[in-house]
Amino acid sequence: MLRRTADDSDPVERIIVANADQLVIVTALANPEPRPRMIDRCLVAAYDAGMDPLLLLTKADLVDPGPFLQRYAPLEVPTLATAASPDGDLDPKGIAELTDALRGRTSVLVGHSGVGKSTVVNLLVPDAGRATGQVNDVTGRGRHTSTSAVALRLPGRDGWVIDTPGVRSFGLAHVDPTSIVDHFPDLAPGTGQCPRGCTHDEPECALDDWVASGKAGPTGAERLVSLRLLLRSRAESD
Repeated sequence: MLRRTADDSDPVERIIVANADQLVIVTALANPEPRPRMIDRCLVAAYDAGMDPLLLLTKADLVDPGPFLQRYAPLEVPTLATAASPDGDLDPKGIAELTDALRGRTSVLVGHSGVGKSTVVNLLVPDAGRATGQVNDVTGRGRHTSTSAVALRLPGRDGWVIDTPGVRSFGLAHVDPTSIVDHFPDLAPGTGQCPRGCTHDEPECALDDWVASGKAGPTGAERLVSLRLLLRSRAESD
């Protein structure tokens, strides 16, 4: 069961979907800009729910996805990218690769408004008829077009795809704070040298040395900042 809360202090859990086995985290490489902290939170939620994550990058025709993907290379999270073709439609190669990744699975798409979830769903399921919208030129944010989650069977009856409304926050009040670091698989091994009772956000924490050694990958320092921001948010909420 994939859940979220409005923020890290909200006691009310919002059920996004039950009985799905793959979480497709959809983010645009531009317009709107990607938000790594949001992706990190979705990954924690996926691991906590026992789901397999898949990172889907859209608008790869605007920005090279390579540098952004380096952040997640140490996690070995499967990644795909879609780009617009010269005629304005999505490149069929990217959709074909995504279809292969969804085959035989029950997959739920989650992401901010405007990242292209419903556009992708309409291409995967031609008669879906999901409403799509434009990104606001001033705020850089998408407008909410989908107002409810809907499960659609993929053509050939080989799997399901679930489109969900765009979210602006992904609270993790339902996740045990002591397990959060375990959901950062590039950092968790470095806690073996931490002192007993380490909060992983203190001067004696061994994660700083782990990151400095390069064992967490080239973006380990950024990921450690993301972990600690999340831990602090949970601690302040508690």
